[in-house]
Amino acid sequence: MSPEELDDALLPEAAAADDPGHESHRLDEENRLKPDFVRRVRDALEAGDSHAVYDLVEPLHPADIADLFELMDADERPVLAQAITDLMSADVIAELNDHVRELLVEALPAETVADIAEQLETDDAVAMLEDLDAEDQQAVLAEMEPEDRAAIESALAYPEESAGRIMSREFVAVPEHMTVGDLIDYLRENRRIGTEFWEVFIVDARHHPVGSCALSWILRSPRKIALADVMKRDQTLIPVTMDQEEVALRFQKYALISAAVVDEDGRLVGQITVDDIVHIIQEEAGEDVLLLSGAGDGDINEPLARTVRSRMWWLFVNLGTAILASAVVAAFQGTISRLVTLAVLMPIVAGMGGNAGTQTMAVTVRALATNQLTSNNTWRMIGRELWIAIANGVGLGALMAAGCQLIYHDAPLSGVLLAAMVINSLIAGLSGVVIPVVLDKLRLDPAVTSTVFVTTMTDVMGFFSFLGLAALFQLH
Repeated sequence: MSPEELDDALLPEAAAADDPGHESHRLDEENRLKPDFVRRVRDALEAGDSHAVYDLVEPLHPADIADLFELMDADERPVLAQAITDLMSADVIAELNDHVRELLVEALPAETVADIAEQLETDDAVAMLEDLDAEDQQAVLAEMEPEDRAAIESALAYPEESAGRIMSREFVAVPEHMTVGDLIDYLRENRRIGTEFWEVFIVDARHHPVGSCALSWILRSPRKIALADVMKRDQTLIPVTMDQEEVALRFQKYALISAAVVDEDGRLVGQITVDDIVHIIQEEAGEDVLLLSGAGDGDINEPLARTVRSRMWWLFVNLGTAILASAVVAAFQGTISRLVTLAVLMPIVAGMGGNAGTQTMAVTVRALATNQLTSNNTWRMIGRELWIAIANGVGLGALMAAGCQLIYHDAPLSGVLLAAMVINSLIAGLSGVVIPVVLDKLRLDPAVTSTVFVTTMTDVMGFFSFLGLAALFQLH
């Protein structure tokens, strides 16, 4: 296209940009979901003016409409949904926060939910229905077309957070005897093919994937060339039962845009695309951070009772570890009574050990999650962290000992403080690696339980090493 033709093609857009009405629409987009806009929507809802609400929301992107629901109070969301019924498309439902979507879907009639589910990709429909009660789920499935219902029921039969749950059943698969021209004609003539795909899977007579062709290869190849001559035979196949976190790691490691999903017999049953992986990576990363702190889902839209239960359980566990650490301190009451300064310094030893252990644990949990840490390099990781622990313990211990000597002029006390800092730092480094690795070997999520054990170890050993050394050397 020449520069002149390009200018002519862009003229309508340029004219629209100069139009005052178009400028007003553009400014509305720039200011969408800002406090003033949300306030206007709320005012219209309170006034019962559904037409005003619709006019305000109608220009928004589906993702922005979903965000608007999250910004509304729980009692305002059903009212907003009723005011913009025509705008409650499948795209909006797919973008909603899990907790918000669950409450809205439960409030909608089963036939309405079924209509929305039939418009969604299989993986999005499964995500919408999987959290419903069994009774509500069956009511929705009963309203769906048999083909759509069978696809969703098949997906729901797979374990949660597996490839079978997140895969899409809308993909393109053709036999390997086709030519490029045959494939192009097939793609143009078959109206039932999905509109969003980046590669075509080539299968044999048993429906086993034998290769794939990127759309760019298809467009650039002569029509008479056989697919077997241009397809890529080296594939990354995803087992249908693989955990979604492992799937995300494969996409990241091999720079995949999409990948074929195969069942136990090696037959092609679906595909996973990179847009699904982006959501998984974000979800898994946030989940691990929140599990380390015991904050539950960490979602501000999570029901209050559920949040209280998840946090309360974690705090009860931490209360038990605190009592254990206090029992160690109580065993040395006589030593503390002879030298009250010990009571001032011992929280420092335990606290620094806890911080060091948390650092090591965070690195270890991440390494396990990304498969950087395996049985092949566990001992190297342990040795590395022990050297780091020694360096940190000696450095911080020397600094604390110097400060102690400067303030209290007590060389034995300063020496005990230095030794305790080094010992607890070593305990922190060792437990920060070993505990997550052992939990992982036991098939327990190290992100969930490592914090309790590591904190307990550093608190107990911090108090024990400091007070034990003080008692040993009979400081008074």
